[in-house]
Amino acid sequence: MPPPLFHIERDKLTKNLMNYVLNLAWNLMKLYDLLCLEGLVRGLQVFKERIKAPMYKRVMPNGEIQKLIITEETAKIRPYAVAAVLRNIKFTKDRYDSFIELQEKLHQNICRKRALVAIGTHDLDALSGPFTYTAKKPSDIKFKPLNKTKEYTACELMNIYKTDNHLKHYLHIIENKPLYPVIYDSNGVVLSMPPVINGNHSKITVNTRNIFIECTGTDFTKAKIVLDIIVTTFSEYCENQFTVEAAEVVFPNGKLHTFPELAYRKEMVRADLINKKVGIRETPENLAKLLTRMCLKSEVIGDGNQIEIEIPPTRADIIHACDIIEDAAIAYGYNNIQMTLPKTYTIANQFPLNKLTELLRHDMAAAGFTEALTFALCSQEDIADKLGLHISATKAVLISNPKTAEFQVARTTLLPGLLKTIAANRKMPLPLKLFEISDIVIQDSSRDVGARNYRHLCAVYYNKNPGFEIIHGLLDRIMQLLDVPPGEKKGGYVIRASEGPAFFPGRCAEIFARGQSIGKLGVLHPDVITKFELTMPCSCVEINIEPFL
Repeated sequence: MPPPLFHIERDKLTKNLMNYVLNLAWNLMKLYDLLCLEGLVRGLQVFKERIKAPMYKRVMPNGEIQKLIITEETAKIRPYAVAAVLRNIKFTKDRYDSFIELQEKLHQNICRKRALVAIGTHDLDALSGPFTYTAKKPSDIKFKPLNKTKEYTACELMNIYKTDNHLKHYLHIIENKPLYPVIYDSNGVVLSMPPVINGNHSKITVNTRNIFIECTGTDFTKAKIVLDIIVTTFSEYCENQFTVEAAEVVFPNGKLHTFPELAYRKEMVRADLINKKVGIRETPENLAKLLTRMCLKSEVIGDGNQIEIEIPPTRADIIHACDIIEDAAIAYGYNNIQMTLPKTYTIANQFPLNKLTELLRHDMAAAGFTEALTFALCSQEDIADKLGLHISATKAVLISNPKTAEFQVARTTLLPGLLKTIAANRKMPLPLKLFEISDIVIQDSSRDVGARNYRHLCAVYYNKNPGFEIIHGLLDRIMQLLDVPPGEKKGGYVIRASEGPAFFPGRCAEIFARGQSIGKLGVLHPDVITKFELTMPCSCVEINIEPFL
């Protein structure tokens, strides 16, 4: 038997142990075995070198192996499933509560609120294998759900659970599907209707001795990780500690897979790389010892600088050598790393474009304009139809798989965002004077990514009269701040009459500075104002500020 759990008293913790605990808390989002008391205490015990990290084994049953058969109907809903058995487990009230709590924490974490994976745990002695994972019409599914005394159809359950504070958050995953996933045993008893609810017939209790665990989902890798975490964490309470009974899953194509995988793998990392990245000077032997304390069994091999690390099935977060180096740093203790000055002496400077942007922001605010920060993505209608343009004329970068109609393209102008901001604040006292200095995105075949950013400044004046003179005056002030004189000589600026589909005829001008066009100003066309749900005249100016760097 392992040593008993120990109480953590702050005044008795060593400095390294406190660092370890704090870093564990920080890493709980990816170290899933630490989400329950059993895993956390086991990790602390190994770190304190009171016990060695356990070796988890998958064993075959003495009799017939439990099978879970997946049918083709699940393909478009939740196509993947894995399974395992915890045999001769001994629960107490605390152990049982921890078991249930871990499932819930995993559901909220790696399972992404059951959208990726849903966990079902069942009393195997109340069931008869093999099990079938299929999908049926909601009206054809009828069973007694967990903690209910009456049978309901799936349609009735969806209506009942709409008012359930716990389960209502998971209904949307399947409620609009023509078929609902369901798992049966060989007698037609429903084990669960994932990802919503288990059946009451196979409900586990403190007295349960054999547990059948199934994980269904849309992400096969995540399902395998979740299964490994549950069985490794609670196999400690089985009669044969840290052993898990295998189960077979038959996929629709007829292929057989045995779970849990409980895969161990080995990685090689050089000691000098760890020392360099962490900023310490430790011998390979000491580094191997530090990693072993992090449940990563390690030993020095080869030329004496190579460390071979064994990655257990509980550490799905170890993907790259940098993850191993991070664990070495945690075990060493971040506070123990000596602070040193870098060998290369550099002085940081603000990016010139951002510096210019910040200076202009302050002076725009001083001119009485309020800054707005709008979305970089918008709809095609905002930058094309509403401004009297065809989408092909905008050279906009389109999103290949937009999730909403509001975010279809990257903006090519700042004007729509400001007009939508005004529309959302029409009840504010007039005049409304807004500005924004941000990036727009234009297709550019000369760039390796096929697009280019430009830093634009846009200002809008909204009142009972157009206020063109105010926008014109603002442009003069901006040019004064940029030290650009009026007139064409000496790199000055001028405005020339122009036309644009977004502007009122005869009330539009193109701005030229230092010999190039940098933008336009004018009074917006009534059609544009109406399409943005505004009712009063509006004038605006939008320029590219990059030529002034």
